[in-house]
Amino acid sequence: MSYSVGQVAAFAGVTVRTLHHYDRAGLLPPSDRSHAGYRLYSEADLVRLQQILFYRELGFPLEEIAVIFEDPQANALERLRARQWELNEEIARLRRLAEVAERAIEVQRTGVPLTPEERFEVFGEVTFDLSYATEAELKWAHSEGQREAMARADAHTKEDWRRLMGEAAAWRAELLAAFDEGEASCGERAMDLAEEHRLHIARWFTSCPPDTHRRIADDFAADPRAFALVVPPSQQRPGLAAYTRDAVHANAARHTGGVTDAQEGR
Repeated sequence: MSYSVGQVAAFAGVTVRTLHHYDRAGLLPPSDRSHAGYRLYSEADLVRLQQILFYRELGFPLEEIAVIFEDPQANALERLRARQWELNEEIARLRRLAEVAERAIEVQRTGVPLTPEERFEVFGEVTFDLSYATEAELKWAHSEGQREAMARADAHTKEDWRRLMGEAAAWRAELLAAFDEGEASCGERAMDLAEEHRLHIARWFTSCPPDTHRRIADDFAADPRAFALVVPPSQQRPGLAAYTRDAVHANAARHTGGVTDAQEGR
């Protein structure tokens, strides 16, 4: 028995255009044609279509499905196992993302309520990019320090945030002055400012040993969203993020007895 392209599309829940595409790709050429040249599909074609849709549902591209069909015994099992691993990784990532969303909802419910005017009064121009916050949550998902920082941030009162941001603003003014006056990033003044920033993190969020501070500063130089948490874009200068990173690295080396590239003049 043969079926028209419209009948097959209705059976499978796909569009006629999709069946035409599978035909052009060589995946599902119809077994026959009518006298008028219309495609006619056999029972075997329907079975093949079911296989194509199965692999498509798993996320296989058409090119890979074609390779599997060329030699299903040699390719299918290995490729299915690889796809299973990828899907498990994606499931784990989505679960972590759901946890981030749940935490964000909880913060909105239990956090300090601020009017727009109060928010500007407390945070000024410093903004929190949700995409960066989400990526940071995923990146540091297994970090005890990240969990502690989030818990302590959630517990801060409006007055805590006012004091915290006041400290940050004073530190930022000193950083900008040092940079504008040409102080070396590996000099005493810049390193002292880096140390002050490290202690600020420890005081308000979580313990911040020099190695952790280095990784935080690396993000400042690599991601503008991270540096915007420290210096609002309107106050930034070209090279300031890298300068801050170098100062943090120099200060970390001062604590650990190492030597940075900036200190060696490289």
